[in-house]
Amino acid sequence: MQTYDAIVLGGGAAGLMCAAVAGQRGRRVIVLERAAEVGKKILISGGGRCNFTNLNTAPDRYLSANPHFAKSALSRYTARDFLALVEAHGIAWHEKTLGQLFCDGSARQIVAMLLAECAKAAAAGGTVEVRSGEEIGKVSHDGSEYRVMTSSGAFAAPALVIATGGPSIPKMGASDFAYRLARHFGLKVVEPRPALVPLTLGGEDVLFRDLSGVSAEVVARCGKAAFREAALFTHRGLSGPAILQVSSYWHPGEAIGIDFLPNAAGGWLLEAKRANSRGTVRSVLADALPDRLAATLAERIALAGDLGNMPDKALHSAEARLADWRFHPNGSEGFAKAEVTVGGIVTAELSSKTMEARRVPGLYAIGEAVDVTGWLGGYNFQWAWASAVAAGTALAET
Repeated sequence: MQTYDAIVLGGGAAGLMCAAVAGQRGRRVIVLERAAEVGKKILISGGGRCNFTNLNTAPDRYLSANPHFAKSALSRYTARDFLALVEAHGIAWHEKTLGQLFCDGSARQIVAMLLAECAKAAAAGGTVEVRSGEEIGKVSHDGSEYRVMTSSGAFAAPALVIATGGPSIPKMGASDFAYRLARHFGLKVVEPRPALVPLTLGGEDVLFRDLSGVSAEVVARCGKAAFREAALFTHRGLSGPAILQVSSYWHPGEAIGIDFLPNAAGGWLLEAKRANSRGTVRSVLADALPDRLAATLAERIALAGDLGNMPDKALHSAEARLADWRFHPNGSEGFAKAEVTVGGIVTAELSSKTMEARRVPGLYAIGEAVDVTGWLGGYNFQWAWASAVAAGTALAET
């Protein structure tokens, strides 16, 4: 039996960051990763360049049954804090859009940075041992220490950190292990569902699949949530940043609304009629949208002929429909294509300051395993860093 101060289950963003923080504060930590290498989700993120944080991070950009839970960790370790770490390691970066920060080079630089931070523990009298290819078996607690059996041996520590993420992208080795382990220790779990995921279309909407490959900047809405970004039609339905964003808020049976012309002022079709009475709805739409999309929308609106021959009331109705075109998704592409998971370990079970379970001393949960899910664009990485720092700091104080 090998003994440590803390065992971290999961060698992803949150797990490595937590281990580095605790190790640099003198703690002896072991990270156990099931996959053959650590940081696999980091490596594929941002097209291989890792969208490692977002400058616009704020608690209102996270979904949770308790919208206030994330405030503490996010305020104590900010996007600027992580950016300072990136710069300290000489990693070049750039801002794309909407506050999204990416590596100029490769996502491997972020993984290397995290491992380098873990290695720094030695200078502070701590240790961080990182083991990959470790299949986790039995996990138990005897009241004083946690014991973890793996394919290579047994490990014990007074503290255990659940950092194994959610079930999104199972081909990367993702699973519901975190939730099963949480339930084993008596913690409640908000039923997980796919988030930041493409939506599928059926019924009358299936005709839009013919537009596969066509994209346009739109405003997508679901309930009170609205996002202005690109939407992409696919052979199965809808994708693109705007759709991925609203998918986190969408529930089966609900409609989503699309404003295809977010720049258009009220009365734009009437203005077009006055400017060119011989124009058509399709020709006007084609000035602002891809031709195939303009043709499909005009056909569905069923206003053929010259604008000059159309009643103003009909044009008003067309404007209204184009500003809030209703799609009724029949599902999503599931965890296989979801970037993250909504749901997870109930936040009421955890301290927002330390991420420790209130009723199970020494048990911590961080990152995607917890019921905190960010918007698209680096927000989920920032939650991973912030929650990890909170737990890692607490581990060093016990």
